[in-house]
Amino acid sequence: MANFQLELVSPEKLLLSREVEMAIIPAAEGEMGVLAGHAPMIVALRGGTIRVRENGVETESLFVAGGFAEITPTRVTVLADEATPVADLSRAEAERRIAEAEAAYAEAAMDTPERRDAAMARLLSMRAMRDAAQAA
Repeated sequence: MANFQLELVSPEKLLLSREVEMAIIPAAEGEMGVLAGHAPMIVALRGGTIRVRENGVETESLFVAGGFAEITPTRVTVLADEATPVADLSRAEAERRIAEAEAAYAEAAMDTPERRDAAMARLLSMRAMRDAAQAA
């Protein structure tokens, strides 16, 4: 099967840059599998896990807290707001961040729709982090 270049970049560093067979990314509209030759597009990401497949086997899982992915037939570049290997996630840390996000959402209840939407997206992202930490 043909491979493509996958790059995962967070504000802190380049986390991944190599040829892979398939990547499953948490697009805002739902999980999306990407193979070599995919149609070009840019998609928004929600909080969730990027799963990397090589030689028919899942080789890596990384949690992203949102961002964007640029997809071309030969490359996928993920620009993540925050990214962490799933193995490094802590359920306790995720619970703490959920509590913070819930408080921020409650505070935004009477704010603009945009602030409420952003607070809800953060809360959902932190819940996805907790779910990924449990699965690890």
